[in-house]
Amino acid sequence: MQSRHPTPGSQTSLREANRARIVESLKRHGHLTQVELAGATGLSAATISNIVKELSAAGVVNTAGTSRSGRRAVEVTLARRQGLVAGLHISKRHMRVAISDVDRTVVAENHLPLASDHRHDREMDRAALLLGDMVDALDASVSDILVLGMALPHPVDPLTGMISTPGLMRGWDGVAMADSMSERIQLPVFVDTEANMGGLAELRSGAARGITSGVYVRVGNSIGGSLLINGSSYRGATGRAGEIGHVMIDPRGPLCACGNKGCLEVFAAGPALLELFRDDPGIHRLRDVLLRAEAGDSGATRALADAGRHIGAAAAIISTMFDPEMIVVGGELAEAGELLLAPLRHELERATIGTIAPTVVTGMLGDRAAVLGCLAAAIDNVAAEWKPQIR
Repeated sequence: MQSRHPTPGSQTSLREANRARIVESLKRHGHLTQVELAGATGLSAATISNIVKELSAAGVVNTAGTSRSGRRAVEVTLARRQGLVAGLHISKRHMRVAISDVDRTVVAENHLPLASDHRHDREMDRAALLLGDMVDALDASVSDILVLGMALPHPVDPLTGMISTPGLMRGWDGVAMADSMSERIQLPVFVDTEANMGGLAELRSGAARGITSGVYVRVGNSIGGSLLINGSSYRGATGRAGEIGHVMIDPRGPLCACGNKGCLEVFAAGPALLELFRDDPGIHRLRDVLLRAEAGDSGATRALADAGRHIGAAAAIISTMFDPEMIVVGGELAEAGELLLAPLRHELERATIGTIAPTVVTGMLGDRAAVLGCLAAAIDNVAAEWKPQIR
């Protein structure tokens, strides 16, 4: 049976981890001398020197002579390749594609609606065609793209590349997502949840900048979460870490698509809210509920407040275990602002152990958070593509 983890303590896994620490430090700081790299990573000067030589030979880093305090030193920077990266966000009801250069400047972006029961083959075909049209408009080609980052509404097992929990996306079970998309565009593809991608974007350029521990909660037609730790999203063994939408808040509640009863999603996600207004001919989508609440409709306002309290109850469970500095709420429902966040905070403070609950804020990047996170992940994985093989 295939193991999920490298052999503990092996020279291969240790050297791989050390290389990743060096590359990550350079991503964060831009350029460091070898002495500064040793301080930033905790590795010995000899280890730094040897790995920098390997990375330089592989084209991952550049080195140059410099001086610090009157002494000669070797400065190390990540090598920069010309090219583009792409992001693809396939949500329950929308697809968004963006292209940026390696300096994170978005040069093209497009989105289109999806049917509620969309299948993986059809939508990946559409995504490949849309991506081709977009690079054509840039007078480029798909081959100019280095990596594509892809976001899906539900967790993907890092080992198999498939949706971790069958049944959540009809027609998508048993499909290795990254491989399936890669076959269509002949490019490296990195896949993660829309919550993890959105959380990464908020960490890099949004509401979570500067924090070391946080939770990103994406609330729309589905509910997803991401644990943000030391500048990245923690995925867990099977990609399901932070899945707040499937935290059980009432064991006697309705059956969820995941097979359990009383999950947060069956109380606070888009379908649950729309079900409350099934006899109202003026409400067909979440946007209608938000507009009604903004206009002062008491029923819509109450529905959002109840959703906020349910999310707060689930957030309290995660906060008790994880103790985050901040909770960032994104997704379409976050547009409700304090109508959602005030009851969420109240329930979180009531149910959190101790006297100080985490700060709760609205995300800054809106509907674009996930696709911007895809671009950030793609840029991060460009360095991974240059990584020399260990034998």
